[in-house]
Amino acid sequence: MKKLLILTLIAVSVFAAGCKKETEKPQNNTENNNANLFIMGLDDSFPPMGFRDDNNEIVGFDIDMAKEVTKRLGMELKLQPIDWASKELELNTGKITCIWNGLSVSPAREEAMTLSKPYLANKMIIITNQDSALNTKADLEGKKVGLQTGSTAVAALEKDPISKKLTQVTYENNVLALTDLNIGRIDAVVMDEVVARYMISKSGNLYKVLNDSFNEEYYAIAFKKGNTELKDKVEKALAEMAADGTSSEISKKWFGEDIVLEPK
Repeated sequence: MKKLLILTLIAVSVFAAGCKKETEKPQNNTENNNANLFIMGLDDSFPPMGFRDDNNEIVGFDIDMAKEVTKRLGMELKLQPIDWASKELELNTGKITCIWNGLSVSPAREEAMTLSKPYLANKMIIITNQDSALNTKADLEGKKVGLQTGSTAVAALEKDPISKKLTQVTYENNVLALTDLNIGRIDAVVMDEVVARYMISKSGNLYKVLNDSFNEEYYAIAFKKGNTELKDKVEKALAEMAADGTSSEISKKWFGEDIVLEPK
């Protein structure tokens, strides 16, 4: 009887262990494997493309565009703030579906990711305080210039000879750079015109834009290298939005005019 009881207990233990092992089996990441989920990677401090409003909700031009695109594609949109300096890693590891947040086109990014057709034109401009004596690119010599880490503003500046004559100060985002500019820790900030114009309009004339600027560039949506299927679907939806006036309405809401590029 004692032997039978021991065998019974062993059998129950083995069965329980098997059940536990089954219940503790790692589950697949639903978000990453759900083909219907569109995880949009963004910098949530990049107005007016994507940023947090007074209610801590993520809003912006790119957000409204993505909401309309995913609605038309029958997909669920999830907004995923990321470290902008690690954006390619986030995309390549499948943590996000795309990077859609004022991403500038560059040869390096075209090589590393699959980019959509450009949807906005942009250039890098120089911002200083309203009372600054700086007026041209040449005036940056010997000055401290702020830039967002991982942004194409860094590449645009470094292509210019003036970059050898100034000190670069990098920041996690442009909001922090402008804050340091305002309190005098740096002398200027180089950043995207589309974003800068919006931020300046909300700042109460704290800043001014210098006459000189750096090279013109374009914004595109980045997908994991080789994911042309989803890219094509998104581009098709964007073309439909341009044709029926939806993208124009969204642009006017955020910029006061239609600045969306015609699909080519």
